[in-house]
Amino acid sequence: MPVTTRSIRGSGVGRFPAVTLGFGEDTEEEKEVPEESNSVKENACRRWLRKVCPCCCPKPNEDDITNTLVTGTDDKEDGKNGEKPETGDSELDGNWQLRELTIVLFINQSHCRPRERLHPHIFVFVFTELLLKVRSIDLMKSKSGGNRTEHHTNLYQRDDFVIRRGQTFQMWITLSRPFNPSTDKLHLQLKTVNISIISNVLGTLVTIPLVEELEDGRWEAAVVRQDDKRIMLSVNSPPTAAIGRYQLTVETHCANGQAVSNHDPANDIYLLFNPWCEDDAVFMDSEVERQEYVLNDIGRAYYGTENQIGERTWNYGQFDDGILAACVFVLEKSGTPPSGWGEPVNVVRVISAMINSPDDGGVLEGNWSGDYSAGTSPTAWSGSVEILKQYHKNSGSPVKYGQCWVFACVVTTVLRCLGIPSRTVTNFSSAHDTDVSLTTDVYLDENLEPIDYLNADSIWNFHVWNDCWMARPDLPPGYGGWQAVDATPQETSQGTYRCGPASLAAVRNGQVYLKHDAPFVFAEVNSDKIYWQRNIDGTFSQIFSEKQSVGHFISTKAVGTDERNDITHLYKYPEGSEEERIAVETACSYGSKAQAYSSPTAKDVTIEVTMDGVGPEMGRDAELTIVLRNSSSEQRRLTLHSQVAVMYYTGVNKSTVRKDRTDVDVLPNEVKYLEWNLEYKDYKDQLIDQAALMLTLSGRVKETQQVLATQFSFRLRTPDLIIKPIGKPVVGEKMAVEISFTNPLPQVLKAVVFHVEGLGLLTARKINYGDIGSRASVSLIEHFVPTLPGPRKLLASLDCKQLTQVHGVADITVGDKSNGTL
Repeated sequence: MPVTTRSIRGSGVGRFPAVTLGFGEDTEEEKEVPEESNSVKENACRRWLRKVCPCCCPKPNEDDITNTLVTGTDDKEDGKNGEKPETGDSELDGNWQLRELTIVLFINQSHCRPRERLHPHIFVFVFTELLLKVRSIDLMKSKSGGNRTEHHTNLYQRDDFVIRRGQTFQMWITLSRPFNPSTDKLHLQLKTVNISIISNVLGTLVTIPLVEELEDGRWEAAVVRQDDKRIMLSVNSPPTAAIGRYQLTVETHCANGQAVSNHDPANDIYLLFNPWCEDDAVFMDSEVERQEYVLNDIGRAYYGTENQIGERTWNYGQFDDGILAACVFVLEKSGTPPSGWGEPVNVVRVISAMINSPDDGGVLEGNWSGDYSAGTSPTAWSGSVEILKQYHKNSGSPVKYGQCWVFACVVTTVLRCLGIPSRTVTNFSSAHDTDVSLTTDVYLDENLEPIDYLNADSIWNFHVWNDCWMARPDLPPGYGGWQAVDATPQETSQGTYRCGPASLAAVRNGQVYLKHDAPFVFAEVNSDKIYWQRNIDGTFSQIFSEKQSVGHFISTKAVGTDERNDITHLYKYPEGSEEERIAVETACSYGSKAQAYSSPTAKDVTIEVTMDGVGPEMGRDAELTIVLRNSSSEQRRLTLHSQVAVMYYTGVNKSTVRKDRTDVDVLPNEVKYLEWNLEYKDYKDQLIDQAALMLTLSGRVKETQQVLATQFSFRLRTPDLIIKPIGKPVVGEKMAVEISFTNPLPQVLKAVVFHVEGLGLLTARKINYGDIGSRASVSLIEHFVPTLPGPRKLLASLDCKQLTQVHGVADITVGDKSNGTL
């Protein structure tokens, strides 16, 4: 193989003159190369070379050490198949790499001692700088740092890097050498994490280029500061970016090639929706509402009946350690493409489906049977943290058990955690329409007895779902704002148990043709209750309708206080108003029983059920009043049928407690009051969960054949737990609370379990207390050490087979130990 020559004379990096591969004299005089200003220290290679040829490579005290390494090895020793030998990183400076190999032949070796003239061929190795590499990344993710505080994510308890889309953030990158903008290139890569079987989904990889100036609405980065080998980047994300967990890597380019940093899980980026960004679809312009619907980690859920509204405090805990990871895990487990996670409508539908478990192995398994021995009773939960952590820890195994308020409160936690403003909403006398008629249908036989197998529709005493806030570019203008979403598995939507988001504006106006699931939500809050009687030929005739029996006292926690806020007006116009009737008729024209709306039946007798005060207490007789009004100038006679049944709060009968039939005469223009009483002994062995009952009244006026019908739901009130703090609450110092309770029943409560928890106070604890005697009062002391300062709430609940829905809350203001302030 012919030998080629390569001149290095003009390069200024060698000590030896270049020569042609001949056997004559040099064609040019040897020139001395001046010393480089940034000469390197003697390394292992030069020390080895000096031993081989000390005349060619003198000791480093001479003034001409350069970046050229001359070795005396033959090309046979270079490596296998003629490859360049590896230099390794042990002693050789990591900022250099082998770039040139020049073979020269020394003709004049007179300057070498005779015994060392052993290398007719030598290699000249010229070292230049290595690839531009990333040594470390600092995302400045401290909770008290600028990134977290400016992005309103400093409340998240872990030191993850949590930011919101549509807003810039800063980061430091340490490189292997100083960054040269004229020759070096750099960009960031973000890859969304997807644990499902769908691993290669379009839109999961984001490349963030380096630019000189940032522009809004784009993924871009710019160098805003340089400190030797460190550069600070300001990075911008678009307000439409997909939310979720991103893996971060940095790719660099220079004249010598490219390099990609290794993925470090500690540098994963959690990107959230941004209600503070005007261009984000979830933007909310009221700061006090953002504080309530995004940042408040404590809330209230309402239950009971419209006449006996109960309330319980709930720990949403969206900032608790591990909850963000659990919420993102729920998204990832859904198997939906991360590229669609930039649209809040899509994310809400995914969450609505994933919080229940029937068709996708979601977070909670629903159970309305009354038997919760295989899990936790729905009434025992006081917060979402334990539920979500258990689901995450068990790799997506559904948690047992949930009912509507548990589903809804967990949805509130997840949506607030991801940055979507949301609230928990309770609808009293909430209809469940099963046949898309947009009416609640009650079927009676020839004797006005309910036909159970046909009565699939029901009216729940209460039902809890969610409102979430977002723009709706997929709907006509004016339908953004609050949207209803329901995770309780009742009916399927596009083949999956989920509901919403349905625009409240569309529901209010009866525009049920607008997506998503507006017909179902409309029926829940504003359907008419229609009674149908079976004829002799098997057909049914409409005999009566109640136009104001559904959708009362729609409630949510007020902004900034613990008061109840009635938001019925957002869902429907005032009952009986012209606007409300138009909305009903508009909606029902799209239903399966549009023919039900004919001229209203004339009537001169009305029936109503009333209750004194806050209603009956658990363990005592229940007393109600039936009011009959005859507005005609003639006497009316009627046969009144009454039936009281123990109910699941969903409106489904468990069992009938008692039936009665009474003949009543009502004088002209008379208002008649009938006392109705249910003794404790009649219901004590029948109650479940919510201690809910329903009184159904029906009758017919003999003179006019007018049909009367109504239903009245009520519950037996349970006592509260009394929580009294003991000791001064200070971070890091032990304190205690006393929990007191009085059994309201004339029977022993068996296997009583207390649940206690409080964000920043103590993690969820279960206390197996044992039995509590008839009408007995008990108390227990629980010790704990607060971990966070400021106003806190301690929650407790009691659960046993004989008594449920017993809970309490205490406000505790914890002082900061560092300064002793409260």
